[in-house]
Amino acid sequence: MNRFLSPSASIAVSIAVSIAPLAVVLGGCMGYRVGTKTLFSQDIETVYVPIFKAEAGRQHMAERLSEAVIKRIEAKSHYKVVARPNADSTLEGEIITEKTSIALTSPTNDPRQKALRLYVQIRWVDRRQREIRQFDDIPWRDDVGTVIAETNMIPEFGHSQVTAEQTLINDIADKIVGMMEVPW
Repeated sequence: MNRFLSPSASIAVSIAVSIAPLAVVLGGCMGYRVGTKTLFSQDIETVYVPIFKAEAGRQHMAERLSEAVIKRIEAKSHYKVVARPNADSTLEGEIITEKTSIALTSPTNDPRQKALRLYVQIRWVDRRQREIRQFDDIPWRDDVGTVIAETNMIPEFGHSQVTAEQTLINDIADKIVGMMEVPW
C-alpha cells in the first residue's frame, strides 16, 4: 500500500493506470475501418448490371459473366443489385476478346494444354453518367478499365471448354468486384 495516498485514492490510481493503455490502444485504432461493408462506398446502395455486351458468337459467355458479377456483388458487398436502370449506379461491361492458344502439344501434335484468355472492358457510372471509380492504379490490367483473366485447359485431366470458360468468368467477376472497392 502506498503510504502517501489514502486507500480509495490508491484504488483510483490503480484503475486509471489499468485503463490508460486500453484507451491509448482503442484511440489509436479510431481511423481504421472494420468489416466488408467498409470496403465499398457508402454513397451507393444499388447497382444496375445490364447483360454485358459481346459479339454475336459470345453472347452466352456475356450472360454467364453478367450473372457471375451480380452474384459476387451481392455476396461480397453491401450493394443491392436491382433490375431497373434508375439505380444509384450502373456497371456496364463488354467482352472485347477471347483468345485460345495451344500451350502444349503431344508427340502426335494433338493439343494437350490450351490457354484461354478473356479481355473485358468495364465502366461504372452514377445516375449522371459520371465515372465512379478511376481504375488507373490497378496493377493487373493492360488498359484503364480492362480486366484480364487467363486459365489453362487440360483435356487429358477431364477439363472441358465449358469448365475453363467458367474458371475465367469467376476470375473476371472477382476482379471486377475487387475494382469496386474504395481505394485505401
